[in-house]
This record gives sequence, C-alpha cells and structure tokens, in this order.
Amino acid sequence: MTWLCSVMLASPPLRAEPLDLDQALKTSQAVIGQTIGDHTLTDTDGKQARLADYRGKPLLVNFVYTGCTQVCPTTIRFLGKALREAQSTLGTESFNAVTIGFNLPFDSPQAMRTFARKHGADLPHWMFLSPAAGDVASLARDFGFVYAPTSSGFDHLTQVTIVDANGRVFRQVYGESFELPMLVAPLRELLTGAPAPQQNLSALIDRVRILCTVYDPLTGRYRLNYALFIEIFAGLSILGGIAYYLTHEWRKQRREQREGTPVRSHECEA
Repeated sequence: MTWLCSVMLASPPLRAEPLDLDQALKTSQAVIGQTIGDHTLTDTDGKQARLADYRGKPLLVNFVYTGCTQVCPTTIRFLGKALREAQSTLGTESFNAVTIGFNLPFDSPQAMRTFARKHGADLPHWMFLSPAAGDVASLARDFGFVYAPTSSGFDHLTQVTIVDANGRVFRQVYGESFELPMLVAPLRELLTGAPAPQQNLSALIDRVRILCTVYDPLTGRYRLNYALFIEIFAGLSILGGIAYYLTHEWRKQRREQREGTPVRSHECEA
C-alpha cells in the first residue's frame, strides 16, 4: 500500500524538506472530530461550489494534482471502483464525493475536467473542484492533508477524508488502494449509527438493505447477508409465538373469571 505520492510535474516546484510520514499521519489524525470550514471552490463547469452545501449527507474528500502521472491516476481509478461499490451498497444518493486539486494554477477547472475524464471518474455525486490559490493552505489544514514540493513533484499523503453530515471529520482512509470495508463501513456507520424515524416504506427497506450487507473478500464486493435475514425472521417468530401464548392464556383466564369458573391450577395435587 502506497501512502505517499511523489511524481513528475511539467514545471517542478522548488525543492523542500522531505515529507515526514509519521508527522504527516499525526497531523492527518489530529483533525478527526473537527469541523470543516465553509470553503468556496470552482467545479469543472466554472460554477462555484461551497463545501457547506454538501452538509446533510456524508462527504468523501481527497486531494490530487493533475500533473501526477502515476500514483494520483491510480488512486482516482481505484477510488472510482470503491465509490461505485459504496453507491451500490448504500445507495447512490446516500453520500457525496469531492476530489480537490491543490497545485495551483495548474489544477484549474479545465485541467480537473480533463483529468477526471481521462481516468474514468464519471460517477454521479462525484465532483472535481479547484480552490482559490489563497485557500489551499487552509483547506489542507482543515482536512489534515500534508504535502511537500520536491524536485520531481509533490510528496503527500494519499488519503480519503470521510466527513459526517454536520461537516465534521469522521475518519481518514489511507492508500492508493485499500480494502473496501475501510471506506464502506464508516459510511454505513454514519448512515445507520443513530436511530431515526422512518418516513416511508422505501426508506425502511433501504435501511434494512444497508444493515444486512456484508463484505465478501472472495469477490471483493458487498452482498446481502441472507443468514442475517433468516436469524431476524426466526427471532421475530419466536417472540411472536411467546407473545401469542401469553396473550391467549391471559384472555383465557379473564374469560374463566367472568364466567365464574375456577381458574385451573397447573400444580399437581398430592
């Protein structure tokens, strides 16, 4: 698993100190629980997009630079597969994803659009955004994203930041590739962790579908856990049977009392 990206740029930045991986990870982890600022970026159509507009649903955020020719493209292609699986498992409308270009002025909206198309990033609710030049440092700070220019490009953590519906950093997922549960499980926790009243039958079905999916390492996909359905049905059947028996006995005793019939004792006489 590769956590750092360091590749060629068309116009390499000046040499800086090499990235300290341990410190970068500490910085990345330190933002968990903190609220992301309301940054305004530009999408690939030149329209403004505020991060605050994504609140109300979980949000996945990662950083790339379009001059990258190795790790960043690999990361985006893998992330596309992971997002497709997450959408299939949790629902297409259940979360949003954003990829931010941090190497300005090169990561313009046009460059981000070309980068996304080149690497097949065409899923719904996945946006590629460009920040204002003066906002990159504060964006990186909010997401715990650490990068350092080198003679050949940038060293930076390859991470996906999971943000909850209230705009707080919930989890960091590292690597150009990773086991799918590392991404899907935190999303599912955000979507189903807190009890909420169901508005309609379809919402209830979606919630059950989310809760009853398991990761199959043999296929690398999520599937319905039918054994869990069987266990739920069996448990409900047992509880229903007990409830029926108790209700039946209670009604029987009430009826006998009204009719003046002695209540039969279950105790054996000597």
